[in-house]
Amino acid sequence: MTSPPHRGHLVRLADLPDERLEDVLELARRYRAGARRRELEGRSVGLLFFRQSLRTRTSFEVALNQLGGHAVQLSVGSDFWELESRAGGVMDGTAPEHVRDAAAVLSSYVDALAIRPAQRGQSWDVDRRDEGIRTWAEHSTVPVINMESALWHPLQGLADLMTLRDSLGEVRGRELAIVWTPSPNAQGPAVVHTVLHAALRTGMRVRLSHPAGYDLDQGVLDDARTLGAARGGTLEFMRDPKDAVAGAHVVYARSWSSLSSYGQPTLAATRVASTRGWLVDEALMRLGNEARLMHPMPVRRNLEVTDEVLDGPRSLIYAQAENRLHTQKGLLTLLLREPG
Repeated sequence: MTSPPHRGHLVRLADLPDERLEDVLELARRYRAGARRRELEGRSVGLLFFRQSLRTRTSFEVALNQLGGHAVQLSVGSDFWELESRAGGVMDGTAPEHVRDAAAVLSSYVDALAIRPAQRGQSWDVDRRDEGIRTWAEHSTVPVINMESALWHPLQGLADLMTLRDSLGEVRGRELAIVWTPSPNAQGPAVVHTVLHAALRTGMRVRLSHPAGYDLDQGVLDDARTLGAARGGTLEFMRDPKDAVAGAHVVYARSWSSLSSYGQPTLAATRVASTRGWLVDEALMRLGNEARLMHPMPVRRNLEVTDEVLDGPRSLIYAQAENRLHTQKGLLTLLLREPG
């Protein structure tokens, strides 16, 4: 008999109500302070990677080990084959199995599934639907955790919120500048979408700066405006990064790809090559209000951010990375120690 789909998934940070979000962060603080709890003794989590990972893979496995749980690591191509996520189609392509079948089977083996899905990379209108993670969530009978989809990276968002609070204390009313940086292989906008929503959700004043042609997803921006209005946060767009950073308490540097040239690598490369003056250096940081530097990594040194800033006293990049471990321990504890 097939169990009904599970509803306690984390596809985006908004799936955690305020009280649950605070519970995760409080647990994370306790773990970071030295709490040692084997909360997940006898529990297993399947980690499925359809794309490469360094921090997410390592921090997730260590988190499970420290909590007494077990990680089952699986990577597409080496451990399993491609999976189809589209519904109702004739599966005459390269994928020999559908996500709905894999989700049903794996749900009978493990207590949760953490997925880093792949994107097709041809059409943003298609990839923004996040079928690669939502199909897992639809058919899984255990909690599904998004380890970065096209639209969202809730695990990074949890670590970023913890880092912001560690550095600023009360974040409401504080100013966050999100500044685009250049990279020859820019990532998608999932991290920026998530930190934008997380900051507005907590009442921060956000200024977003990027070159022409690098607008974020319109639906995400519309939701961000609504969220900011409801929570007391504000969102402004400034073309010049100097204007965005002026007076900011935190500068969040991040490269993301152009959605208007999505799936067109030649055009995307030309667009990146035409951008100049977006390096985050000490001169830019000095415009802030004793501004701290955040970046989710990987970071291209002296192309995105200078060594001087990355290695300087106000850089929070290693704290962000460490907080991935603690917040993921808090999340796993919250999701898996409670029956059902």
